[in-house]
Amino acid sequence: MIGRLSGILLEKNPPQVLLDVGGVGYEVDVPMSTFYNLPKIGEKVALFTQLIVREDAHLLYGFGTDSERATFKQLLKVSGVGPKVGLAVLSGMSVNDLAEAVATQESGRLTKVPGIGKKTAERLLLELKDKLKVDVRIAVGGEVAKPSSAADVLNALISLGYNEKETLYAIKQLPKDITVSEGIRHALKSLSKA
Repeated sequence: MIGRLSGILLEKNPPQVLLDVGGVGYEVDVPMSTFYNLPKIGEKVALFTQLIVREDAHLLYGFGTDSERATFKQLLKVSGVGPKVGLAVLSGMSVNDLAEAVATQESGRLTKVPGIGKKTAERLLLELKDKLKVDVRIAVGGEVAKPSSAADVLNALISLGYNEKETLYAIKQLPKDITVSEGIRHALKSLSKA
């Protein structure tokens, strides 16, 4: 298994890049989120990779972060989703946007991705539920001074029986400098009004 490649970027032809690793050129397909963050041709780059072996080809897929690769692996486990659809999903939305869409069960966000129809979106929502975790700091706009307090509030609300959609809504309503106990109190008030 090839898990990571580090070398010189030789070519960029979306969605494929050519990477020189010790004199060997690897053709790697990457999602557009990774493609846009690549350095200039001739510079060093490191990619997390996933090798897909088919009867007629060995295909290498590369990702800028390990969370993108982990999400890609989860997407491939979904019935009817292959590497091309997985790349399309990661090209059309960030890992956290996907996790948030799954947590809130918003199929409309997935159908905006080219190649994802209503049935595929619903299958993704069903099969990825509880497999992708939302980064609370991003879910509240990255403005939380203490991300652990937002995570603690999220966990407290879930343990009280609220679902992920409700808890994410309540977390987004929190002021940015709030303690855990105040956050729980504030979130419960938001949820009682909803």
